[in-house]
Amino acid sequence: MESARVIAGLTRMVGDLELAEDLAQDALVAALDTWPSSGVPDKPGAWLMATAKRRAIDHLRRGRMLDEKHGEIGRTLDEEREAVVDELHDAIDDPVGDDLLRLVFIACHPVLAQESRVALTLRLLGGLTTDEIARAFLVPSPTVGQRISRAKKTLADAHVPYEVPRGAELRERLAGVLEVVYLIFNEGYSATAGSEWTRPELCHEAIRLGRVLATLVPDEPEVHGLLALMEIQASRLRARSTPDGEPVLLLDQDRARWDRFLIQHGLAALERAESLGGPPGFYQLQAAIAACHARARTAAETDWPRIAELYGSLARLTRSAVVELNRAVAVSMARGPAEALRMIDALADEPALRSYHLLPSVRGDLLEKLGRHAEARSEFEKAAALTENERERALLLKRAAATLH
Repeated sequence: MESARVIAGLTRMVGDLELAEDLAQDALVAALDTWPSSGVPDKPGAWLMATAKRRAIDHLRRGRMLDEKHGEIGRTLDEEREAVVDELHDAIDDPVGDDLLRLVFIACHPVLAQESRVALTLRLLGGLTTDEIARAFLVPSPTVGQRISRAKKTLADAHVPYEVPRGAELRERLAGVLEVVYLIFNEGYSATAGSEWTRPELCHEAIRLGRVLATLVPDEPEVHGLLALMEIQASRLRARSTPDGEPVLLLDQDRARWDRFLIQHGLAALERAESLGGPPGFYQLQAAIAACHARARTAAETDWPRIAELYGSLARLTRSAVVELNRAVAVSMARGPAEALRMIDALADEPALRSYHLLPSVRGDLLEKLGRHAEARSEFEKAAALTENERERALLLKRAAATLH
C-alpha cells in the first residue's frame, strides 16, 4: 500500500525511476526483516521512506552520480537533518501528494505503448508483481517483464520530466491516464480470453487507482465519472457468475447479490461529477447508464428509454460503432427487436466490428426474439467462434443449441 508513494518520493530525489523502484524494494525487504521483532511503526510509510532515502544517499555517495547530485541534495540534507523525521511524516502520510501524482503521469506517459502503460501502472502504483500481472492478462511472465523493462528504458531515453503537466496538457494527459485505468477495469469485468468470465482482482485494483485519482485531481468531472462507472459495474460481480463460474447475463442476475455499498459509493461519485458542471463526458455518460440499472429493483423496472437516450448522447460524443451496437440493445428493450435489428444490420460493414463477437451475439438475440431461430443459431455459432473466452464461448453455444427446441 505504501510502495507507490515511496517510489514516487524517491523518483523525485534520484531522478531515475528504475533506481527508485529498486531502493523502495530494498526498504520493503528491510521492513520484513525488522518489523517482526520491533513491531510495525506508528507511521510505516515514514519509516519506509526514511530507510529508502538513507539507501539512496549511500548509493549516490558510492556511485559516479555523487558530483552531479551533491549540489542538488547535499545542502538540503545538511539543513534539514534535524527535522527530517517530521518532514517525512508530513510528506509520506499526506494522501494528496504531488510526488504520487507525478508517478501516475509517468507510468501512463504517451511515449509508451498502451500495453506498457498498463503493465507499468500495475507494477508501480498497484504494487503487483510481474507474475501477478502476467496471470491477470494471460501472457507469459517474461513478456510482462520485458514490457516493464522497455517502458523504463523508453522513459529514461526520452528524458521524460518528473512533473505534473499543466493547463491543456494536463487534460490531454489525464485522458490517457483514465484510459489505462478503464482498460484494467474492463479486462477484469469481462476477460477477453482464458477460462474465467471475470477477474475481480483487476476490477478492485482499477477502483483503487480511480479513488487515488479522485483524491489527487478532485475537480475533474471525468475522474469521478470513471470511478462511478467502475464502482457501479463492480457491484454486479458476485451476480455475474454461478458458483461454477458460468456467466449470468444482466437481465437474469439476482439483484439481491449486487453490492449496495459499491452502488451507493458509485452514485455519490456520479453526483460529484455532475455537480462540477459542464457537458457530461465519456465516463460520466456510461456511469449514468450503469446508474439506471443500479436504481432498478428488478430487470422489468429498468428505464430503457432513458438508457437509449444516454447511449444516443454517447454515440454523438464518440462516433463509435461499439457504442451504436450497445444503443441498439437499449432500443430493442425500449421499442422492440425489429427496429434494433435494422440498426444492427446498418453496422454490418463497420471495420471495428468485423471480428467483434458481440455483433453476431446481439444479432442472434434479436433474431431469436423475432422467431427466426435458424438465423439466430447461425449468429450465436459465429459469435462463439470469434470469442477467446472459454466461458463466453460455452454460453453462446448453449444459446445456439437452445434455438433447436
